[in-house]
Amino acid sequence: MNSVWLLVAAKERKMPPKPSVVVDEELVEKFKKIGLDATKAKEAASNANLSTSLQEVMKEAETVDGCDKDVGQLLYLISIKYPANALKHRATLAKFIAAKTVTSINVTQSMDYLRKVAGQELDLADFTASCGVGVVITREQVRDAVAAYVAERLDDLKQSRYRYNMGVYLAQVRERLKWADAKDIKEEMDAKVLEVLGPKTEADNAPLPKEPKAPKAKPAAAVAADENNNSPLPFEIEKQSITFPDPSDNIQQTPEILAKHLKTTGGKIVTRFPPEPNGYLHIGHAKAMHLDFGYAKKNGGKCYLRFDDTNPEKESQEYIDSIIDSVKWLGHEPCEITYSSQYFDELYDLAVELIKRGFAYVCHQTADEIKKGREEMTDSPFRNRSVEENLRLFDDMRKGKIEEGKAILRMKGDMKHPNPCMRDLIAYRIKFHPHPVSGDKWVIYPSYDYTHCLVDSIENITHSLCTLEFEVRRLSYNWLIDVLGLYRPVVWEYARLNLTHTVLSKRKIIRLVKEKVVNGWDDPRLSTLNAFRRKGYTPESINLLCETIGVTRTNNTTIPYELLEFCLRQDLNDKVTRAMVVFDPIKVVITNYPENESEEITVKNIPHIATSGTHTVPFSRVVYIERNDFRLQDDANFFGLAPNKEVLLKYAYNIKCNEVIQDAAGKVVELRVTYDKTNATKTKTIHWVSSKAGAQPTPVEIRLYEHLFTQEDLGDDWFDQVNPNSLKIITTALADATVLGSKPYDRFQFERIGFFCTDEDSTPEKLVFNRTCLLKENKEKPSAKADPRKARAAPKK
Repeated sequence: MNSVWLLVAAKERKMPPKPSVVVDEELVEKFKKIGLDATKAKEAASNANLSTSLQEVMKEAETVDGCDKDVGQLLYLISIKYPANALKHRATLAKFIAAKTVTSINVTQSMDYLRKVAGQELDLADFTASCGVGVVITREQVRDAVAAYVAERLDDLKQSRYRYNMGVYLAQVRERLKWADAKDIKEEMDAKVLEVLGPKTEADNAPLPKEPKAPKAKPAAAVAADENNNSPLPFEIEKQSITFPDPSDNIQQTPEILAKHLKTTGGKIVTRFPPEPNGYLHIGHAKAMHLDFGYAKKNGGKCYLRFDDTNPEKESQEYIDSIIDSVKWLGHEPCEITYSSQYFDELYDLAVELIKRGFAYVCHQTADEIKKGREEMTDSPFRNRSVEENLRLFDDMRKGKIEEGKAILRMKGDMKHPNPCMRDLIAYRIKFHPHPVSGDKWVIYPSYDYTHCLVDSIENITHSLCTLEFEVRRLSYNWLIDVLGLYRPVVWEYARLNLTHTVLSKRKIIRLVKEKVVNGWDDPRLSTLNAFRRKGYTPESINLLCETIGVTRTNNTTIPYELLEFCLRQDLNDKVTRAMVVFDPIKVVITNYPENESEEITVKNIPHIATSGTHTVPFSRVVYIERNDFRLQDDANFFGLAPNKEVLLKYAYNIKCNEVIQDAAGKVVELRVTYDKTNATKTKTIHWVSSKAGAQPTPVEIRLYEHLFTQEDLGDDWFDQVNPNSLKIITTALADATVLGSKPYDRFQFERIGFFCTDEDSTPEKLVFNRTCLLKENKEKPSAKADPRKARAAPKK
C-alpha cells in the first residue's frame, strides 16, 4: 500500500470512536415481527425518519402485530421508496401488500402508477387492471407459455442454437405473462432450450464466421464541385430527422424536483459532451460533439464539456489538454469545462445516503465471484449486512484502511433482473493512485455507472445523449437517480459512427502506438482527430460528414472512408491554392530558350474562382516534369510527352521533345526540347516545376499515406490486417515557389495529384508534405496481409 495512505490510515485509527447510538429495543422487536432480521430491524429503529415511516406503513397495512416475511419486506420497501408527494394512496398500497395481491413482481409498477395519480381520486378498477393486482401466474402457466413460445420459434432456435437472443426471448415471454416471476421464466426457458437442443457442443462455443458485406449502392446525384473530380457521391446515406422529448414532460419527476430544475435552467436545453480523458478523441467523437453541441446551439441552449475522469490510472493531463484542443478545433464552444472529479465530495455524500437508504453495501467478492454471481443471479454473501456496518466499512475504504482490491461498494439493484445492469453494479472501488485533477485527496473513486447519471442530474442536463451501447444502462441510470430522489434527465441513444479501414477503439489505438506500428496518436493513418488534423483534414469537412450522415438509431452503421474524403474535397476544392510538384523528376532543357533568362508565370490561386487572386511561379531554360509523363514509345492512349511529340506545360508553353539522353543502364536522365511561345498547336497538358535562371527548384519530402488496414471491416483478427504499404516516403520531389514559406497545416492542391498539407516536421531548409487525399476516389485496394510489425512507422518528430 502507498506509504502516504498508510500514514493517513494510522492517523485515522487514533481518532476517538464515535458515540454509540441508543436504539429503542421495543421498536427493534416490533420490526422483527414483520420479518426483518435483527440487523435490519436495528437499523430501522436507529433511523428516526425510517422508523416513523415504517410504523405508519405497518398501521396502514394493519400488520402491527406481525406478518409474513415477504409482506414485511415489501412494507419496508415502500416505507423507503414511496414518493412523499403521493402519500394519499399509500394506505391502499399497504393493504394490497398485506393481502398479498401486490407482490415483489408488481410493487414497483404499483408505486409508479400511484405516483402519477397522486393528486387525483384513485380509480381502483384501473389501478388493479394496470398493475396486475391480485393476478397470480403459476409455475405451470410459465412452463406452458415458454413451451408455446419455443414451439413457435423452433426453426429459428435450431438454426441459431445457443446463439439465440436470450434477452429477446425472455422479454417476449414476459409480454405474454406480464406478472410472472422473471426468475421462473428464465429457469423454464433454460430447461426448455436444453430439452430441445441438448447440451452445448464445441461448435456452439466456436466463434461465428464472418459474413460477406453487401455492396454499397451508388446514387446518381450529389456531384462534387472540383473541376478535377466530377464523380458522384459514391454511396447512399441514411439520414433521419430526430425530435427529442421535452424534459418538462418528464412524468417521472415530482413537481417539486421539476420546478427546481426548470428554475435553474430557465427551461432551456442543456446537454454535455462527456469524454473520458484516457486517450485522444477520434472521428466517432466528432459525431457525438456535432449532436451534443449542435442540438443545444440550435435550440438556444448550452452544452458542457465534461471530463468523466473517474479512473486515475488511465487518465492524464496530456489527454485532457488534447481533448480541449480538439473540441476547439472543430469549432465547438462549451458553456463551461467541468470534471466529474469536481463533484467527488458530493458523490461521496450521495453514496453514504444510498447506504443509509439500504441501496448500497460493501462487498469483498473477487471480480470472478462477482461475474459468476451476476450470471447465476445469486446474491453476494455480503449483500444483507447492516447499514451501520456498511457505513463503517465504506468510511474505512475512504480512509485507506482497506487494501486495494479487497473491498468495493455495490449498488443494491435486483440480482434476479433480466437486465444485467441492474445486478448490483459497482459504485466505488479503491485505487491508491493520484488523480490528474484532484491529486491525492481520494483513495476511492466512483465508477462510470454511479457517476455519469448523478453528475448529469447535478448539472441539470436536460438531454443525456449517448451511443447505443449504453442503451442497456438506461434502466440503472434512471433507477439510481430515482432512489436518491434527484432530478432525472431525458436519456436518448443513437448509432455511433464507424469508419471502414480503421479502428476507433482506444484500446486498439494504444496497441498500435505501443507496438510502433504507427508513430504516436497523431500519426496520419489513425482515426484520431489529431491524426486527421495532421493529415490535412479541415474541421469543416469533418462537421460536413456528421451533417451528411445525420442521426439514426440504426446500429452497426459503418460509413465508407470514401465519404469522408468526398466531404473533404467538397470543402478544400474552393479553399486551397494550387501548386505544382513533381515526385520523380526528369530534367528538361529548352534549347531555344535564352540561357541566363527567366520569367514569372502568373497562375490563378483557384482557377475556377475568379476572385481567388493569383501568384507567380518562375520559368526558365531548365524545367522538370514527372517521369510518368514521358515515354520512349508513344501510343494513342498516352497523353504525355514522347520523342517528336508536343505537349503543353500548364500555364506556360508548348514543348516538343527532340532528343532523349539516357545513362548506361538505359534510364532517361534528360530531355532536350524546343518551345513554341505562341502555343499554336492545341495539345494535352502536363504540370512542371522550374526556377529562376541558375537556381534549383525547391526540394521537398512527400509522405503518401494509404489505409492502415487492408480490409474495410475488421474483426477479431484486426491486427493481422495492418497494411505494410500504408506509408511511402518520397525524398526526390521538387516543388514550385508557391509552397515556399508555408507553415504546418497549410494546405495545397498539387495539380493533377491531390490535396496535401504541410507537416509539422517541416523546417526552413526542408518542407514536408502529407498527402491528405487524391483528387478522385481511389479504386485500388491496399496490399494483402503482412506482418503488422513490418509496417513502416511514420518518421520520428
